[in-house]
Amino acid sequence: MTALLTIIVLVSILIAIWQMVKIFDLSKAKTENAGVATDKDNSVNGYLMMGFLVFIYVITIISFVKWGDLPLLSNSASAHGPTIDRLMIITLIVIFFVQTVTQFLLHYFAYKYKGEKGKKALFFADNNKLEAIWTIIPVIVLAGLIIYGLNTWINIMGVDESDDPMVIELYAQQFNWTARYGGEDNTLGKANVRLIDIDRANILGLDEADPNAADDVITKELHLPVGRPILFKMRSQDVLHSAYMPHFRAQMNCVPGMITQFGFTPTVTTEEMRLRPEIVEKVKHINEIRNNKSKELAAKGEAPLDRYEFNYLLLCNKICGKSHYNMQMKIVVESQEDFDAWMKEQTKFKNSLIN
Repeated sequence: MTALLTIIVLVSILIAIWQMVKIFDLSKAKTENAGVATDKDNSVNGYLMMGFLVFIYVITIISFVKWGDLPLLSNSASAHGPTIDRLMIITLIVIFFVQTVTQFLLHYFAYKYKGEKGKKALFFADNNKLEAIWTIIPVIVLAGLIIYGLNTWINIMGVDESDDPMVIELYAQQFNWTARYGGEDNTLGKANVRLIDIDRANILGLDEADPNAADDVITKELHLPVGRPILFKMRSQDVLHSAYMPHFRAQMNCVPGMITQFGFTPTVTTEEMRLRPEIVEKVKHINEIRNNKSKELAAKGEAPLDRYEFNYLLLCNKICGKSHYNMQMKIVVESQEDFDAWMKEQTKFKNSLIN
């Protein structure tokens, strides 16, 4: 590290000396036009601008083909997912179109109107028509995107209580997630961080005097029945976290001292998602990388990596500390029958307390 800093300092000193020499040379210049660009300079710069334009288009196309993960937009697993994907696709198309046109005009005009001897620049001090065009068009486009986005957000966040959503709490703390189900009455018991009692295994601070808390179920794995509306209530014990479930197109901050919420309906089970061709291909590619890494580890006498299997994940999308990258929870979407069977195996809060 010290060697790297030394090199950086030396390079910085050399650059400073070089710049000072240039300033000195300019100050000693005798000719009147020493700093004026010639027609040749302008011509070279014009062609370079067009060359850079081609470079931008080529690298953009290569990036889309090689690294663009656009198929992910077809892998939503919630009822509102396709609406979010459409909004994203429309936004990408608009941005790509505007970027393509504006970059072309910028570089083409720089080439076409490059400085040439005998030519005088023509400019408009004021042009109401042009100003109206480049003001009104962006206003209309942005207003359309904003209105569409707000309408989408309102529809997603407007959880209909008449649909009888399953209520689940997501409890965030450095650096793990805990899920709490409302139990048979589908009502979460009262909770407060001041009531946390590790000695009695009351890790979420549930109010033991609240009858609604007695049948609550606390788990470290999130199971969801497919086709059932889910209403998540979110809390944080320490710092700002963000509950992010990418395949369900869901994200909501978990704020200390308050309860936030987000709702969606899962539409694709874990097993069904695993069978989709793009997921199969992705899993195959990841396991190929892991196999190569395992060979390297085996040569060093270390244990190989486990094979990867696709699972939905709950992630933290806020940088909440040094182990933020490892803050995740497995999500299993399954049939109602499988969910009911799994729930029967779980321990109710009143039975989990240590006397």
